[in-house]
Amino acid sequence: MEYRRLGSTGVKIAPIVLGTMQMGWRVEEEESFKIMDKALELGINCFDTADVYSYWADNSYPGKTEEIIGRWLKDRDTRDDLVLATKLRGTMSDDINNRGLSRRHVHQAIKASLRRLQTDWIDLYQIHSFDNDVPIEETLHALNILVDDGLVNYIGASNIHPWMLVESFWVSQKNGYVRFETVQPPYSIVRRMLVEHQMEHVIKKYGLGVIPYSPLAGGFLTDRYSRDGPIPDTPRSEGAQKRYFTEKRWAIHETVKEIADVKEAKMTQVAIAWILAKDFITAPIVGANSVEQLEDNLGALEISLDEDEIKRLDEVSDWVADYEALR
Repeated sequence: MEYRRLGSTGVKIAPIVLGTMQMGWRVEEEESFKIMDKALELGINCFDTADVYSYWADNSYPGKTEEIIGRWLKDRDTRDDLVLATKLRGTMSDDINNRGLSRRHVHQAIKASLRRLQTDWIDLYQIHSFDNDVPIEETLHALNILVDDGLVNYIGASNIHPWMLVESFWVSQKNGYVRFETVQPPYSIVRRMLVEHQMEHVIKKYGLGVIPYSPLAGGFLTDRYSRDGPIPDTPRSEGAQKRYFTEKRWAIHETVKEIADVKEAKMTQVAIAWILAKDFITAPIVGANSVEQLEDNLGALEISLDEDEIKRLDEVSDWVADYEALR
């Protein structure tokens, strides 16, 4: 396994991060333990979660995923082997203050996550999204205290706009606070513009680590979908149809499949390998519903795309011409 430096920090992580969003609702605890066992066995040393996982499911509640990970960490005694990342900001209860990025909630959230995860510290503590109701100075001051107290090693930001990141750097520098060291945006071969339009420049200028989520576009970049085939009848499929069922994205899908067939690989592996080839990406977050799916996804590390294949994928998914046409 060739490990990569996480942004400007001294931490090294594997080129793929294990995503845990499925654990506790789509994946039961026993299988979740097996997936985490296999990930660690294969060299994946960074797990990503969030305190709100998985509030949306009828068979789950906010904090359930962290609880599962915490029981696994205690049972396997693996805490020192992991770079553990979690997030805060979402609604955790009916209490109007048990959400957001206020100083009150930051301190409330870290205590709850540490308890659920059964650990004394978080390696990477990330805001799940921006909070327009709270000054960024308040949030960064609260996060800075967590670092000073040894509860958190580094802080990061998910779902944040480039201008917000730059503003946060100004605030951190002015006040002597720690700064966001990582970003976690959605990024895939069918969803490039959000990152590549402006975020990429900020990433490179400030030396940020990038751990993008949804590299398979909610399952769209798999052989479960085809232009003329049956569509899976699932809530996740409904989301994929609304976002990705366009002529351009079907063309991308078909190109990924063609390259995968030639390489005798899976579409998922080609889609992840394309992301890994980007020089500003640290490690995409990849989830799994089973050990077999995890092993298939990690097969992307064995896929080497040549210059012509990368060029084909870049051209079919290029967003610049479409953007310019709208200006």
